[in-house]
Order: sequence, then structure tokens, then C-alpha cells
Amino acid sequence: MLMSASSDFIALCREQIALLTQGLGATLSIVYLTQELVETPSGEAKLIPVVIYPETALLPPGEETAETTVHKQLQVGNVFILPNDRRRLLTAGSESPTSSQESEASQPHLKEEYLFSGNQIVLPLVYEGVMMGLLVTGRQDRAWNEHEESQIQRIAQTLAIACILDQRRAWFEQQLREQQILQEKQRDLLDNLLHQFRNPLTALRTFGKLLLKRLRPGDTNRDVANSIVRESDRLQELLQQFDQVIDLTETDLAPLHLPEEVFVEATIQKSAKPPLLLPGTGDKAVDCSLAEILEPLLISAKAIAQERKLKLITEIQQNSPLVRANIKALREVLTNIIDNALKYTPTGGKILIQAGQEKANFQGIAIGDNGPGIPPEDLEHLGERHYRGVQAQTEIPGTGLGLAIAKQLIEQMQGEIEVFSPAINSKLTSPNARGTTFIIWLPEVQN
Repeated sequence: MLMSASSDFIALCREQIALLTQGLGATLSIVYLTQELVETPSGEAKLIPVVIYPETALLPPGEETAETTVHKQLQVGNVFILPNDRRRLLTAGSESPTSSQESEASQPHLKEEYLFSGNQIVLPLVYEGVMMGLLVTGRQDRAWNEHEESQIQRIAQTLAIACILDQRRAWFEQQLREQQILQEKQRDLLDNLLHQFRNPLTALRTFGKLLLKRLRPGDTNRDVANSIVRESDRLQELLQQFDQVIDLTETDLAPLHLPEEVFVEATIQKSAKPPLLLPGTGDKAVDCSLAEILEPLLISAKAIAQERKLKLITEIQQNSPLVRANIKALREVLTNIIDNALKYTPTGGKILIQAGQEKANFQGIAIGDNGPGIPPEDLEHLGERHYRGVQAQTEIPGTGLGLAIAKQLIEQMQGEIEVFSPAINSKLTSPNARGTTFIIWLPEVQN
């Protein structure tokens, strides 16, 4: 396959040939790029010219000038074919004259294999062991001296470096195009999934409302029905945020291109933050009661604990001081941590939720379990996105995002999360289980 050559590379080749012509008196100069980097069936390595001086070197038979004689002998149908005894110049392991002859700096003469005659020189364009083409140059009036040969070697090495950079640029552009195609496919897939998600969500919300109408006011199942409607509303809100974020324009999906010239300024640019799919984003913090926020979450937690044969213990102080928090965000934090306790506690285990923890100017909620606990090497990574530690080796599904989201939301509310493993509550500890305790601290409202 022919190696591609950009207009920038062609322009550089012409400048280098101008140096050969004007500075060294070359009457024939050609830059070839490899047409096939693998061995051809005929055993001949082929190259094609990308820049020729003079352009009349490729005139039809009968119209050639004296300068075309050498080139005509070495090319067939505008494709350069090396003689058999020169074919080794095209092997991938060939070294450029500059790299292979550093130890022979005191003898700058070109080796015999790079000379076709006294006045014509052929140099391979090799960089980092990759053969990319040839530089052919010659003149009619005199042979090359040592200094001129050294200059020609430098020009060949310059072309080789420029060629590899050109190829890398082409590779990066190809990667950008492939990435763009992948993004378009991912967007189509996400659009399809969200579209399919809406219908069952609407049905689930409708069933929850119908169930509420059919249950009597004193029925204990009303709490479950209320939870279905509440969580459906929460999902509906998240779905609307998804729609806003993925509403990309044609400009967003336009193919990406590397700029012709890139200028990097050594300053820190403050860019706009992307929208966050986090509950409560944009809502203001208010004074609220931890007991009231926990109440609907405990209803769902009790139902899940009962289904999984877990014992849920709650100790909620109703008259604790108010805290300053974003209600939607705080509920997301508590939901994530309670869900983790329910998910990682084995059947028959215990979960303890306590509201009323206190320390200087903070109120806390403690959520503990007597599960397997968190290894010390994982504790320091808690809160990192997509980090699951030893849990990644289990069959329990997860994304490693729950604690990361919880930590981010709590920090936005000027609070903090403490983690203890083994658990610090005596009601949960046992000889066979380490357990874990999370304490969510929020700033207390000052009177």
C-alpha cells in the first residue's frame, strides 16, 4: 500500500530538493515513498516518486532531456525498481546512513551500496528501523566530495523524520475519525435504550398510583406503593437530565480534524464544567431534619432487607438539631450507602442505621453492617470513580460509582464521610465478620 503524503510533507520535500539544486548543483533529484512495505511476489521492492526535479524527468520517450537518462534507467512506468543487488536497502531493519555510520564519523564517504555511479546517489529514508522511501540525486558536471555527501545524508535524514511525523499525523487523524464513528454509534445505542426505558417507567408509575387508590388508608402496603411512585418520579427526573445532556447538535458530531498549526499556551485555561447528572444539581441547600429525610428511605430498605433475609435495626432521634443540606442530593447519598450495605451483607446479617451522631457543629447518620468489611488496601481508594477493589472479584454487580457520587455530593454540602472497617458499633461486630460503618456528617444549623 502506498504511504500517504500530506501537502506539508510535499512542501518540505520541495524545499530540501531546492537545497540540493541551488546549494549543491544537483540536476536530478527525486523523493520516492514505498508502495509496498511487504515483499512483492516478484521479489522486487517498488517505490513511486512524490517529488521530482526537474519535472521533465518523466517526459514520454523521445522527449527526455539529458537529465532524465539516469532516472529512465531506474524506473518502469513511473515506479522505481531497485536492482537486485540494492534490494536490501528496503528491509525493515535497514539503518539510515547517519545512524549506522556514527562510529565512522571520521570517514564521511558514502558506502558503495548507496552509489549507482560516481555522480548519482541513492539514500534510503529510514527512521527507527522503518524504511519509508528513497532520495535519489545526481549531477552531470562533477562527482560529489565528502562535505557534499555529508550534507546529502542530513537532507535524507530530515526527509525520513518528516515522513514518520507525517505518517503519525495521518494515524492520529484516522484514530479521530474512528472515534467519531464510535461516538455516533454509542449515541444511537443510548437513544434507543432511553427510548425503550420510558415506556416501562411510565407503566410502573401508573401501576403504583393505581395501587395507592385501591389500598385502604390503614393498609401497611400503602408505604410500599408510595415508594414505587416516589422512585418512579426520581427515575423520571434522571431521564430528563439524560435527555438534556445527550441532546447533541450537528456541530458536536462533526468530524474532528487536527489543526494545521497548533499553538500551546503555557497557562491554565478555566473551561466551563460539563453538566452533571447528579440529583439536586442547581437546588439550594435548606434547613432540614435527618429523621424526615430518612423516613421514606427506611421504608424501601425494610422491604429489601425482609426479602433478602437481613435484620435491619434503626435508631432515629426525632428531635435532633436541623442540618443544612440539599435534600435531593442527601437522599441520593443515603440511598447509595444503604444500598451498598444491603447488597454486600450476606443472608442472615445485620444492618444498623442510626441518626443522632454528634460532633462539633455537625450532625451525623451512621450506616453499618456486619458483612465482610473493606480491606485496608481498598479503604484509601474509596471514593475513586469505578474503583471496586476486592468486590470486583465477586459476582455482585456494581460500577464503583456509588461512593464516588456520594462523596462528591457531601463535599458540595460542606460535609464529609467517615469510613470504619471493622465496624465500630458493638451491635454489629462478631468474631466471624469485620463489618463496615459509614458516618455521613453534615453542618448543623446554628441557632
